[in-house]
Amino acid sequence: MHSFLIALFLLIVLSLFLPALQGTLRVFFARRPAAVFAVPAALTALFAWMLAASGGWSTAFVLLVAAYTFVPTALAYARKPWLDFAAILLLWLPIEFAAGRQLIPRAVWGLANIAARGTAITLALTLFLLFRNLPGMKYNLPRKWTDLLYPAIGFASLAPVLAALGQWLGYMGPFLGFGRFHPGAFGLLWLKTVLGVALPEELLFRALIQNWLMQRFGFTVRTLALAALIFGASHLDNPPGPLPNWRYMILATIAGFVFGGVFWKSSSVWSSAGLHATVNCVRHVFFG
Repeated sequence: MHSFLIALFLLIVLSLFLPALQGTLRVFFARRPAAVFAVPAALTALFAWMLAASGGWSTAFVLLVAAYTFVPTALAYARKPWLDFAAILLLWLPIEFAAGRQLIPRAVWGLANIAARGTAITLALTLFLLFRNLPGMKYNLPRKWTDLLYPAIGFASLAPVLAALGQWLGYMGPFLGFGRFHPGAFGLLWLKTVLGVALPEELLFRALIQNWLMQRFGFTVRTLALAALIFGASHLDNPPGPLPNWRYMILATIAGFVFGGVFWKSSSVWSSAGLHATVNCVRHVFFG
């Protein structure tokens, strides 16, 4: 079932990079706005089926999932900018704090976590890319040669700073050299990281949160810094290290500033997602 859920949500996420499909679905929701509520209904039903099939049924958890999917949808349906931001937070924060984990058996949580993250991404794309058509999300394939140049510049400027500061803070160990580097293995790790971590996080923190802030308060370095700080704060509860993880927050804030700058200047979310995945993979492979 794990493989089925991963394949299903990857199909949804990647197929929506097709301009024709985006256009068709936008027209559909524009003509039938109430149809958007079919998406949270379908996602809740998927969750219920997954729990029943895995032997982890919990009525309370299914009701929580229904609230998680229907409330942000209702806020987006109201078509108010501040309610849009509230909907974004409601899609993010329950996932961040693993809401409802105590309501289902521990053995089922891994499966539920995959479904929850896939649900969050699917609903975010439905509500803001298709239904609300939020400008500036850049949810498209790269369009310019600079979409490769900006991540390269970002990595060149960011890598030495993170390496030096990370070791000074005691967050990571020394440089291990190139003994563990194998191009094929690194490429596979990068692909897994960009699809499983970097693209979902860039969708949330850059295409939604940073983009919403810039649309409301201006395309400025100050707004970029605020978005980076939010991204950094989201790592306070992340290992490795004691919690709250201030060292990780500092490094993530600096990285978020550069990721956000690359997203700002590029024409595609893939630019910042590719940089994000590269930074994560280099940290994993080359440092202790």
